[in-house]
Amino acid sequence: MLSYIFRRLLSAIPFMFMVSLTVFILIQLPPGDFVDSWAAAKSASGEVVDLASMVDMRHRYGLDQNIMVQYFHWIVGIMQGDFGYSFEWNSPVSSLIGERMNLTLILSVGTLFLTWGIALPIGIYSAVRRYSIGDYFFTFVGFIGLAVPHFLIALVLMYLSVKYWSLDVTGLFSAEYANAEWSWARFNDLLHHLWIPMIILGLASTASLIRIMRANLIDQLYMPYVVTARAKGLSEVKLLMKYPVRVALNPFVSTIGMILPHLVSGAVITSIVLNLPTAGPLLYQSLLSQDIYLAGAFLLLLSMMTVVGTLISDILLVILDPRIRLEQ
Repeated sequence: MLSYIFRRLLSAIPFMFMVSLTVFILIQLPPGDFVDSWAAAKSASGEVVDLASMVDMRHRYGLDQNIMVQYFHWIVGIMQGDFGYSFEWNSPVSSLIGERMNLTLILSVGTLFLTWGIALPIGIYSAVRRYSIGDYFFTFVGFIGLAVPHFLIALVLMYLSVKYWSLDVTGLFSAEYANAEWSWARFNDLLHHLWIPMIILGLASTASLIRIMRANLIDQLYMPYVVTARAKGLSEVKLLMKYPVRVALNPFVSTIGMILPHLVSGAVITSIVLNLPTAGPLLYQSLLSQDIYLAGAFLLLLSMMTVVGTLISDILLVILDPRIRLEQ
């Protein structure tokens, strides 16, 4: 197991290099650069930007260099723990993404556990009691969760919370804790604000996982090994949890690698609507302004989450299903 994890981590190094190069090139594909976006914003507000100032900014930020030279300086800096400098915010990228990525991970992991906690028992119930009223009800709710956009659900919950519950559901902190140092009181305040974003972001994933669990468990319930175990007198609950559910969890667990980055990237509009201080809104703004180092750092971290999530799902699959072997 340890040797497998070590090999996977080693193989992730060249993969991340290729991802970083691809990300850096894609960010610079749109015409112009940050200076052009900055000049356009200034012109739109009525200010006059002379050509000499734009040339000076490009030289100061290194944007007049070849793209591969820019990439080389960026990737060498990342290897030394320096993610570059944000042109728009006039600040090191690491200082901007630190707390936002931490909050994003807290929200994503919390949503993932909430999704599993809801989808697993409902999926089992829908498979065992298929075509019952409860199965039809959860299927209907699941289709709504898949069809309705996140931001629309966010707007509805915001309206209900303000009108009927007198709650402020925007942001992840109260005003007094927004810029405070981390403490137990701040963490407790975060937990009070976290439940609505978790419900909104997890609704579509929960609906999808319920359908996956239901379909796979139904397929396993009528396998010969289940019939044999039942004929030997094994109780229904013990039989269900020991054999078919354990096998049906395989595709359920294998989705971790996709769900983690999806929760981050799919939460951009929802984060803007709810005014969440997560990675999504800052990534969106950095792409609009062509702030290459800030956008590149976020996209690189999202790719890393995919690699880590896939590794975690592979390890969990081995634990759940002894038929799977990581070694040769």
